[in-house]
Amino acid sequence: MATGLPQQQIAFVGAGSMAEAIIRGLIDKGGVPGASLFVVNRSNGERLAELSARYGIRYALEQSGKDEAVRAADIVVLAFKPKDAVEGILALKSQLRPQQLIVSVIAGLSVATIHGLLGSDAFAVVRTMPNTSSTIGLGATGIAFSESVTEPQRELAYAMFASTGIVAIVDENQIDAITGLSGSGPAYVYYMMEAMMEGGIRCGLSREESRRLTIQTFLGAAGMVQATGEEPAELRRKVTSPNGTTQAAIEVMDRVGFQEALMAGMHRAMERAGEMGEAISQSVTTPSK
Repeated sequence: MATGLPQQQIAFVGAGSMAEAIIRGLIDKGGVPGASLFVVNRSNGERLAELSARYGIRYALEQSGKDEAVRAADIVVLAFKPKDAVEGILALKSQLRPQQLIVSVIAGLSVATIHGLLGSDAFAVVRTMPNTSSTIGLGATGIAFSESVTEPQRELAYAMFASTGIVAIVDENQIDAITGLSGSGPAYVYYMMEAMMEGGIRCGLSREESRRLTIQTFLGAAGMVQATGEEPAELRRKVTSPNGTTQAAIEVMDRVGFQEALMAGMHRAMERAGEMGEAISQSVTTPSK
């Protein structure tokens, strides 16, 4: 953990599930007191009160209080939806200063677009792609830094997301690939789990047993890869006896193109992230200075 993270004043603009996941990690594993975290959103005061009761964070309902929280923060986390990115950043422009660390968790939003909206590339911007497993401390986050981010700020950003799981530092042009792999990845796993649970039911198991066995199978398989250090392909070969049941199943999956479909889906997710970013970029008119 980077020295100094517990001393940072951190403002979250947006109060959704990803903001909450980071808040939980910062408090539970990052050593940051709830009183050092300030959360604002456009209008949902009930959600802010809920987060305050749960984590001891601070919040404001009046615009003046929101503006002051952003101005006073050492780190500002942009956690609103992609569709609100342009409007949201322009609304923050007068409160932000280059000495702050700006952390974006907005899918598709490039550093260049953020700098364009703020009217300067002097702002220290960290672009990130977390995933929903961050909510339980098992997240996987890709992060990329603008040239203005200092080494101490890099350590702070790394520590923030290490409190929610593992972190991969990459060049910004790899963030969309991380979106296709681990950003959207939990949904692929849930999709496969859905199919396995339904398959168990069709084979005669009760819904409860099929669900329980499916969950344990995924936990066990992931645990084996992590604990043994072996490649998934090698572990698969060890399970697959010649002419046995597993081989029969995998032959069917190969015929219907299971692996190709998964990789094609990941590639499409990566492309879509780029399209979303391009749409945001194209929607930007020259911001007023």
